[in-house]
Amino acid sequence: MARYRGPRTRIARKFGEAIFGPDKAFEKKNYPPGQHGVNKKRRKPSTYGIQLNEKQKAKYTYGLLEKQFRNLFKKASGSKGVTGEVLLQLLESRLDNVVFRLGLSPTRQGARQLVSHKHIFLNGKLCNIASCTVMKGDIVSVREKSKSLVVIAESLSTARYTKSSWLEWDGDLMAGKFLNAPERSEIPENINEQLIVELYSK
Repeated sequence: MARYRGPRTRIARKFGEAIFGPDKAFEKKNYPPGQHGVNKKRRKPSTYGIQLNEKQKAKYTYGLLEKQFRNLFKKASGSKGVTGEVLLQLLESRLDNVVFRLGLSPTRQGARQLVSHKHIFLNGKLCNIASCTVMKGDIVSVREKSKSLVVIAESLSTARYTKSSWLEWDGDLMAGKFLNAPERSEIPENINEQLIVELYSK
């Protein structure tokens, strides 16, 4: 399963954003990592560098490795619609991301763990594939034996994230319905998808 195992705060500092969620360490050191930190003189990035940086930010945000991300871009470029927007829709439609958006976990990494540890059902059937694409009308629910998990209960109670308008949550059944693929305006991530399209189009 693809995932980044290194220091997450360092990556967040590299992009200048808390892309992995609330991070106290990032708040204390919200400047680029490195020996000289904030005082280091940095060259103006090239157009390619800016495009690459945007792609890397998207990869780390959604927890994908290069091959997965490239395959997803190929799928987006072969679909109808604006390639950049379709790419973000495909990323948002991943099962681990939907679990995260439903508020069952405060982070995508935690959501991926819930899926891989067999705590999540998709349309009434156990699904432990984090990259599985959720379609319109699909129901994502918590396994009966897992409804009492402290991790899930705490995440739902703290509710640091606003429920997405393209998802419908039933607290009694602990299940969410995927209403439709989100519009670009409904995706809160600070990603310039056009730069990613330009990078892969070279």
